Amino acid sequence: MTRHDSALAAITELRANVALPFERARAMPKSVYTSPEFAAAERRHIFAKDWLCAGRADALPNSGDYLTMEVAGEPVIILRDREGNLRGMSNVCRHRMSMLLEGRGNVRSIVCPYHAWTYNLDGSLRGAPAMELNEGFCKEEIKLPPVRVENWLGWILVTLNPEAPAPSKALADVEALVGYLDMGSYTEAFREEFHWDTNWKVLAENFMESYHLPVCHKGTIGGSVDLMQMTCPEGLPAFNYHWIMKNDTIPLSLAHPSNSTLTGDQRRITWLLSIYPALMITLTPGYFWYLSLTPDGPGRVNVLFGGGMAADWARDPEADRHFASLKALLDDVNVEDKGCVERVYQGLCAGLSVPGPLSHLERPNFDFARYIAGRMEQEPEA
Repeated sequence: MTRHDSALAAITELRANVALPFERARAMPKSVYTSPEFAAAERRHIFAKDWLCAGRADALPNSGDYLTMEVAGEPVIILRDREGNLRGMSNVCRHRMSMLLEGRGNVRSIVCPYHAWTYNLDGSLRGAPAMELNEGFCKEEIKLPPVRVENWLGWILVTLNPEAPAPSKALADVEALVGYLDMGSYTEAFREEFHWDTNWKVLAENFMESYHLPVCHKGTIGGSVDLMQMTCPEGLPAFNYHWIMKNDTIPLSLAHPSNSTLTGDQRRITWLLSIYPALMITLTPGYFWYLSLTPDGPGRVNVLFGGGMAADWARDPEADRHFASLKALLDDVNVEDKGCVERVYQGLCAGLSVPGPLSHLERPNFDFARYIAGRMEQEPEA
């Protein structure tokens, strides 16, 4: 079987899986998690075409602040230019194709570490040593290729696809649902990156359902969960969601006492938003935390983990103490999740394992499977 045939077989399995009504749905076929060929098809049809999240815009407050990431294998720089705008561009020098920047930082200009070709913050070439004798060299014709970047409600979204609808259009339903919380005014308090040994979709699905909370998180938050009180509505084309009505156990999860704009249940609802393909946001009136996922082959996922506070809580003298307690809890929850999702991937790779039927609490997982299948419609059959 060729690589194309292997990918097509996995896609065919997935299409059959989501053709059933939800009441008869099963977990996604094993091949969509374990097949290298399916992972390559995801790179082409999902990660090279949809909007991905690089974190929060307030992580780059100053001119020259930058971060780097890979988008479908393409190295990208995202920075704040001299006019205060977010820009995206290739992270590969136009000379001998060296990588330019690593990690995060601040630069006055982008200097190639190989031959010191130097680029302005708009990507134009400022200077190139010892090029005077090359008659074909024209500095004005050389620029780092741009990459689309937008600030959507405080999130840095990036795509390689020049045809992708703008986030404000594609995600208008998200704004309609939670716009009253004004995500753009929340400020980031931490940003971390790590790698787990599982498929990216296993971790995404883990976020999407709260069915696992009483068992996987019995050491932390599981005791506060009543499975019979959960509602998982049908998702929308660009995202799925569910919500939890919080008590006052974690003060930061509620609207700040000084807040006069939120009323009724708005003051205590926690939203769990899964924005396709790979941005997972827990959003409360007081704080947020998020995961942004990028796959590294079928069995490894790169995780960007961050969070912060609503503006009124960020001004509270006790905010740091409240947030420190929350961050400690989130770290413990992450340890529990890591064990759970890595065990799931081990089981997916086992010969005797088969996908089981879904609970009504896993409706978001079914909607996610339909999204994945829909994105694979362009895969040629021959």
